[in-house]
Amino acid sequence: MNRLTFIGAAAVALTGGLRLPLRAADVKTPTRFQVACMTLPYARFTLSRALEGIKGAGYGFVAWGTTHKEDGKDVPVLAKDAPPERAKELAKRCRDMGLEPVMMFSGIYPEAKDGLEVHTHRIKQAGAAGVPQVLTFGHTKGGNHELWVERLKRLGPVAKDNNVLLVVKQHGGETGTGEACAAITKEVDHPNVRVNYDAGNVLDYLDKDPIPDIKLCASEVRSFCIKDHRNWPRDEDCGPGFGEIDHYKLLHPVAFTGLTMPLACENIFAPLVPRPDKPAGVDALAKRAREFLEVVIAGLHAK
Repeated sequence: MNRLTFIGAAAVALTGGLRLPLRAADVKTPTRFQVACMTLPYARFTLSRALEGIKGAGYGFVAWGTTHKEDGKDVPVLAKDAPPERAKELAKRCRDMGLEPVMMFSGIYPEAKDGLEVHTHRIKQAGAAGVPQVLTFGHTKGGNHELWVERLKRLGPVAKDNNVLLVVKQHGGETGTGEACAAITKEVDHPNVRVNYDAGNVLDYLDKDPIPDIKLCASEVRSFCIKDHRNWPRDEDCGPGFGEIDHYKLLHPVAFTGLTMPLACENIFAPLVPRPDKPAGVDALAKRAREFLEVVIAGLHAK
């Protein structure tokens, strides 16, 4: 007996033989998790090497980081004022390698003086490239909360016009929890402005357990920055499965949404030991992070 047959039989039993139609809520559709690696862990190396390493580590999805070393200099993956056509070219470069870009950084706080203009342009870059999400974060203090809401309300229609989601993640202070970020996105009240969940930041910045927190914002979550954290024996961010966060419990509240949801690995490194000084060492950690998340997802969806 498969799951749908079982549900139908149960409905018959409970209604004395009167068969009732299945409701949408009775059938849970698994979330389509897109396990991606950010280029960020490869920031000490070239962008080309980052993309090669991510593809070689078995990923089919990539998230664009911030900068990479090119001829000894930190060069932006995509400059904030780069024309949208440049983003389209970078996306084609990724797709030609078999990597689908799913997320990019705004690179600026919403409350910054030119925050509205830069976010607008980033959204247009993402739209031209077919990158579905632009990630932002920052601090809301005092009047900044109202400024955030005002700007995000103006950016929502821009995001919609470009078929992009603008997602806000936790970054300490008044935006340190998913609950706080969800309060902002609910006040903005636009379908193209939602929450990105960064469990590592919640545990790191606020020393707060992210598991109860995500339950308070799950309906607003549309992606994750995957980062684990340890408070012992040293306060340190790390890759998934190396820290104190239970990723089964973390992803469980959003495991059956029917949505497509990127899981972008921002930190893949092992705690306590030095980070690899050769790209092959990063490759190995990237592969381990992917395999760990795939096992977690398979387990959640097997329930």
